[in-house]
Amino acid sequence: MARMAKIAAVSAGMVLVLTGCSSGDDQPSANNSLGTITAGSLTVCSDPPFAPFEFEDASSPSGYSGFDIDVSDAIATKLGLKLVVVDTDFDALQSGASLDAGVCDMGASGITITEDRKSSIDFSAPYYDSLQSLLVAKASGITSLDDLAGKNIGVQTGSTGEHYANENKPDSATVVSFPSDGEMWVAIQAGQVDALLEDFPINHNHAKADPLYTVVGKYQTNEQYGLTFAKGKNPTLVAAVDAQLETMRSDGTYDKIYDKYFS
Repeated sequence: MARMAKIAAVSAGMVLVLTGCSSGDDQPSANNSLGTITAGSLTVCSDPPFAPFEFEDASSPSGYSGFDIDVSDAIATKLGLKLVVVDTDFDALQSGASLDAGVCDMGASGITITEDRKSSIDFSAPYYDSLQSLLVAKASGITSLDDLAGKNIGVQTGSTGEHYANENKPDSATVVSFPSDGEMWVAIQAGQVDALLEDFPINHNHAKADPLYTVVGKYQTNEQYGLTFAKGKNPTLVAAVDAQLETMRSDGTYDKIYDKYFS
């Protein structure tokens, strides 16, 4: 794992999740031993677009696809649950607000495990290793962070990329925060920012999609993504998800999903 309207949509989504997904014949199971907000379902908050981790896909049963979505779907299937995805603002997700509000059981949105975040949310075992990167237009002449003096750097609000940019940018560079990668990508194309600093798979995906852009820097930050849960509220579900992540690594399910997006 975010438009401006999403903050309001979180509350609306909470109502939809709680009232529109009640247990019934279409649910895999009426058993709710895992304490999910809807019996028979695993409701996951995510913040698309963040390709290749999450993006809209009308052909998918959940309406979304991507590495995070496929991992979540595999976990749900192994637990005998139906995957439900709720489009959620990233800042509300990484802070734990949407989880605490009962909008979803789990967050899956490229969320890096940090000590600060651990104070407000519970994490699964790590499921993906990442690093930060810098994307620029090839014609810009920019080759590193040092070349961004007096220029604008686009980042996602609440992200580790935002933190890295603030810690490592030239003093005269300006960090411009956006709700999601979707707005960031539009901003650099429109010339509103001169570079994007975010997770490497995302910038790499942009560079593949548009040959006018290139990744000029990768920064090893020892980041690992984790699935997230409301702090201290459902240790049973956290343990069950961790067990399924371990099973997926041993039975080849994880490698199959990984190769689909990153081979």
